[in-house]
Amino acid sequence: MGRPRKQQKTNGATLGFEATLWAAADKLRGHMDAAEYKHVVLGLIFLKYVSDAFESRHAQVEAEQDQGADPEDPDEYLAKGVFWVPTEARWPFLQEKAKQPEIGTLVDAAMDAIERENRSLTGVLPKEYARPALDKQRLGELIDLIGNIGFGAGDDAKDVLGRVYEYFLGQFASKEGKRGGEFYTPRSVVKLLVEMIEPYQGRVYDPCCGSSGMFVQSEEFIAAHGGRLDDISIFGQESNPTTWKLAKMNLAIRGIEANLGPQHADTFRRDLHPDLKADFILANPPFNMSDWARDPEDVRWQFGVPPQGNANFAWVQHMIHHLAPQGIAGFVLANGSMGSQQSGEGEIRRAIVEADLVDCMVALPGQLFYGSPIPVCLWFLARDKSGAPTRGAKGLRPRTGETLFIDARKLGVMVSRTHRDLTDDELSRIVEAYHAWRGEWDADNYADVPGFCKGSTLEHIREHDHVLTPGGYVGAAVAEDDGEPFEEKIGRLMGQLQEQFADSDQLREAVRQEMARLP
Repeated sequence: MGRPRKQQKTNGATLGFEATLWAAADKLRGHMDAAEYKHVVLGLIFLKYVSDAFESRHAQVEAEQDQGADPEDPDEYLAKGVFWVPTEARWPFLQEKAKQPEIGTLVDAAMDAIERENRSLTGVLPKEYARPALDKQRLGELIDLIGNIGFGAGDDAKDVLGRVYEYFLGQFASKEGKRGGEFYTPRSVVKLLVEMIEPYQGRVYDPCCGSSGMFVQSEEFIAAHGGRLDDISIFGQESNPTTWKLAKMNLAIRGIEANLGPQHADTFRRDLHPDLKADFILANPPFNMSDWARDPEDVRWQFGVPPQGNANFAWVQHMIHHLAPQGIAGFVLANGSMGSQQSGEGEIRRAIVEADLVDCMVALPGQLFYGSPIPVCLWFLARDKSGAPTRGAKGLRPRTGETLFIDARKLGVMVSRTHRDLTDDELSRIVEAYHAWRGEWDADNYADVPGFCKGSTLEHIREHDHVLTPGGYVGAAVAEDDGEPFEEKIGRLMGQLQEQFADSDQLREAVRQEMARLP
């Protein structure tokens, strides 16, 4: 089956009101920690959406009563992918009570009622609105604020909700600093991973899925490129219980079905998908994790036992273990993974390189991740470089014994004082280089670009002691020729230098004269 033609890629501008909504909601936070407030706000946004979708479907069913439709039959809603919302959980009821002191108890009861009527949400929704620490006046004001969002119904409503939800996730990640990166991967990084490996068809897996951004972006990618959403099956796992709930909510609001296991679980201590062989793996594991469940006898350590002090190569080998025979993995790691020789990591990396699994390495700039200014890298591993056709794609060119290196450290624009983002054009540049190098049927011809990308052989990587830092392979960028003859340029620059020397001498003399006047 041939892949759908690629369409224009966009990075998605905001709808226009998210920033205003966020500013208003954040003012109501008071002294509450962002990590706690996150669940309060996102839970209410979810509740507003499911209530709006229910009310829209309710009006449709009421209009069809003469045809035998029953507005109070939950099946009339579930059959259309709409959650059944009991009377006490509907938004108009809660907004009417927003100024009453028992509003927290009423919201908790609403969450309980929705979970009771919709088994897929069991144990997922936040139910801490009645706690004394939550200011009930601010809660009422927040309900009024969120009540201004009109989601409506259908795909447009899901898009509005998804955008608001994602915008808020990003803002909370920024507020929480380093901790925020544990549940939220910046959209441009997720988009880059997804566009690079193109999960059109098959099993998609994320062993540390956070709030499920990889899965959401995969579905958006398929829809944008004319594919079918039911062509992929989603599997994930998350160790943090509150983040696992965020992930379930994030998928539920978009109607995405995924197997995240029956509850949260540590991937190293308890692999919830032990027999899974995934066609596509996307992940952003915790960087340099030192506190992890290390078992030296684990079957996943095919290339060497990872050190206790750093789980980077435990994550890498876990993903290799779960990769299907023609599978491809793309994931984020700390830069140290490309060259570290400590505690046996260099030997593990050497074994992975010698197994010819490394398809592409991308060095990214710093400040892409909330709360962490350090630059990171992307690894792309391929089980099969023979060029054989894969799921949903035509065959690629044979790449046995070859690896592409991309140095993107100079890319990105600062969107705030502390945060950098990759533009659509920059994402396209990276993606197109990789697709051209792989020999995709609709890509341009590949050519090395000094300072940016270089296709290298296994022999060349051996000469670099199996260090995978792109800067060591791509070389320096070619300086642009401005057309000015060398002799003229040297003369002009020397003249400018002499003028600057003269200015410096005048300045020094002026300073001396002023100092001489001092008493």
